Amino acid sequence: MKRMRYIRPTDYYDERISTIDEQLCHLIQKRKELSNNDPGFPPDECISKWAEKFDLYEDLLRSIFGTLKIDEEFKPRVEPTNFIKHVAILKAAEIDKHLYTLTFIRQFENASVVQLNVDWDGSNDSHEDIHHRHSFEMNIGEQYDCRFFGGGGSTGRYTHNFVVSPPIPDNPSGLTFNFVEYDSFFKDKPTGVEVKIYVE
Repeated sequence: MKRMRYIRPTDYYDERISTIDEQLCHLIQKRKELSNNDPGFPPDECISKWAEKFDLYEDLLRSIFGTLKIDEEFKPRVEPTNFIKHVAILKAAEIDKHLYTLTFIRQFENASVVQLNVDWDGSNDSHEDIHHRHSFEMNIGEQYDCRFFGGGGSTGRYTHNFVVSPPIPDNPSGLTFNFVEYDSFFKDKPTGVEVKIYVE
């Protein structure tokens, strides 16, 4: 899931507001520091009050705060290049009738791609269940940057892919792959499911 390159929407810029824009950047930085980069989202009452006070649209403010909440998604990404090989893992854990399987690692020159399969009995899935999939966050240690790299599936199975940089060693023995499930892409509501898969 490669991010598209951002294209500046116009060549025009009113230089008179340059100082204000710089101050906005400074305030965003201070906001991140004060909240430990976990700001949450302003209540509707605050959005309405600020919109009226500063003559702004409520949906504009919601869009701004929504974007600030997921600023990690804008972090420069490592895109896997030059595939080398697959490293089979085939380790699994079962939680609440869901089977979580770490199938393999794809090795590239500059990164690794980890695949997590989730299998369950989908015979009783509702229409809403089919279209609402939980998201996962993966962590294998501070020295690795892990990010979601797309996924897909249908009734009874869903696959999640994660890009890891720098690349995981070809022999990943001793690593523990930690997966935390969230109710949505925004990752503000953990479901309580935590999957730990240790590679011996």
